[in-house]
Amino acid sequence: MKAYSDFAVLYDELMNDIDYEKWFHYIESIFKEYNKSPKTILEMACGTGNLTEFFCKAKYKVTCFDLSEDMLTVAYEKLGNYKNVKVLRQDMTNLSLGKNKFDVVVSACDSINYITDSEDLLKVFKNAYDHLEEGGLFIFDINSYYKLRNIIGENIFIQDTDDIFYVWDNEFIEEEDICNFYLTFFVKEDDHYNRFDETHKERAYKNEEIVEKLQKANFKNINMYDGFNFSEVTDDSERVFFVGVKES
Repeated sequence: MKAYSDFAVLYDELMNDIDYEKWFHYIESIFKEYNKSPKTILEMACGTGNLTEFFCKAKYKVTCFDLSEDMLTVAYEKLGNYKNVKVLRQDMTNLSLGKNKFDVVVSACDSINYITDSEDLLKVFKNAYDHLEEGGLFIFDINSYYKLRNIIGENIFIQDTDDIFYVWDNEFIEEEDICNFYLTFFVKEDDHYNRFDETHKERAYKNEEIVEKLQKANFKNINMYDGFNFSEVTDDSERVFFVGVKES
């Protein structure tokens, strides 16, 4: 079954522990830290539009995209009443938005980890750079190498609610730095449960590889932060935020 197909319908319910408002406020704090007052935002891999909606409510002019038609179907329904957003189907590695440029490019919720080929990662970074105004910010986060290798990898997580039971079984492939996610869902419908399965994978990137690729894409003033603050990244940081600046 194609990744995020049936999963898209359940995504918001399964991700209800993610504080998208916290994510939004942290991104706005980055604007302030860099003394920026952006008006236009490009959001890569927007999923079902949970973070996008906060940008819309804050009156930014937003363009967002995702590769999954199923995720975008949910996003369209969620964002349909906002006049300051454009929702598109695009690929991060092969982005085509003409000459449109933005004050900020954002990729949230470890979407970058889903780019498993290092050359494709460079393409994504170059696409972000090409679609930024001079002085613009590229903001994204990753699941750290430590988290994918030591916390998620080789572990099994189970969630049981009234309507959904799922098992999340993980396998870390050391020689490829890939974490495979094997997800099995049982979804209640009337008096029975329907089963479906999904397989996802994330690449575990070392921070220095990310910085190297950002530099190759011509970003300057590259910084990384631990979690949702501006502290220094440590060996056991679980989420790392990166900020790169497009400078002439």
